[in-house]
Amino acid sequence: MIYETIRYELTDGVALITLSRPQVMNALDTQMRAEITHAVLQAGRKARVVVLTGEGRAFCSGQDLGDRETAANLDLERVLRDEYEPMLNAITQCPVPTIAAVNGAAAGAGANLALVHDVVIAAESAFFMQAFTRIGLIPDAGGTWALPRQVGLAKAMGAALFAERISAQQADDWGMIWEAVPDAEFAARWRARADYLAKGPTAAFGHIKTALRGAFETDLEGQLRLESRLQGECGKTRDFKEGVVAFLEKRAPHFEGR
Repeated sequence: MIYETIRYELTDGVALITLSRPQVMNALDTQMRAEITHAVLQAGRKARVVVLTGEGRAFCSGQDLGDRETAANLDLERVLRDEYEPMLNAITQCPVPTIAAVNGAAAGAGANLALVHDVVIAAESAFFMQAFTRIGLIPDAGGTWALPRQVGLAKAMGAALFAERISAQQADDWGMIWEAVPDAEFAARWRARADYLAKGPTAAFGHIKTALRGAFETDLEGQLRLESRLQGECGKTRDFKEGVVAFLEKRAPHFEGR
């Protein structure tokens, strides 16, 4: 597939997907959603970590509303069901860790596109905004699922109702994201995080995603059973054997991944 709205690079196990419509602050249209979905699915088969970031001054400004006529005729239910759901599912179900490197504004669906990733690293100048009520809508693109889990009901409700900017540092303080990083250090930081994950135990990372994402849907007994099963699978991998040997030999492990 030839991409027109994103760029895709695979280097040393790191798949970098860059949203590339800077003239509209990387707003999401039908083609971009399809290309993100395709790229993430491809990366899940070939890479050891996936990074999504934006070109220019924005990460993603959300749904591309186009002109007045286009916006008035949007079938939002269909768009969410047929275009957003496959994209978001590709990210959340990706077998390798996913990082959103939020370089700038993340608003509306763009904010929630970031928040469904496993790890969110944001430049301090970036911000998040649940902008939906400004045009008479509710948070979508997984926002009503992710926000209460990340920040609690009170903060999620305020963010959704007031549609105010949430700075990267504030998002960090709330536990909405993993970390806010000074702009001068941002690129080096997310690349270092991506490289760390790309060199790590891929199977264990995948099982961590399964266990933690499923923890909200089960009780302790069910979670303990899941942990036992997944840990048993990890214990059969070459990475586990290498990790133990490296620990005993007091050296850094060299994980094969897959």
